[in-house]
Amino acid sequence: MEPRAPAEPDSALLTRVHQLYNRQSHLIDGGHAAEWAATFTADATFDSPSYPEPVTGTEALTAFAHRFTATAAADGVVRRHVLTNLVVEREGPHTLRVLGYLQIIATPHGGTPRTERFTTLTDQVVEDAGTWRIAARRVRRDDTPAPARAH
Repeated sequence: MEPRAPAEPDSALLTRVHQLYNRQSHLIDGGHAAEWAATFTADATFDSPSYPEPVTGTEALTAFAHRFTATAAADGVVRRHVLTNLVVEREGPHTLRVLGYLQIIATPHGGTPRTERFTTLTDQVVEDAGTWRIAARRVRRDDTPAPARAH
């Protein structure tokens, strides 16, 4: 049996997904923790090797975003999320798989920007009450194996 290519999303859906990711970056970088957490489903998981444990649910995601802002302030830097090379695959009528490259850039006050992290992300995105939200995010460093893909 030949493997099938994932269904290609239409341009309107791609625009909505790109807007979701653009908005997310601006929200967390701007210190809008609750609004950032609202771009995830209420029971979403966020799993990244940069942090000791996965984060699950709106309350924990909001606290996570608050810590991100507080840590940047304590470190005397402005941190920006730079998300590129998004690939959007439709997995079902209300489910997407989104892949992307994520860089965290830190600029010290009066200093030179530097890349703190370069990672990939794999997200499950679901349509939730007419809005696309992230249900699961898996971040991985480039020096670790890619997650197995479910068929």
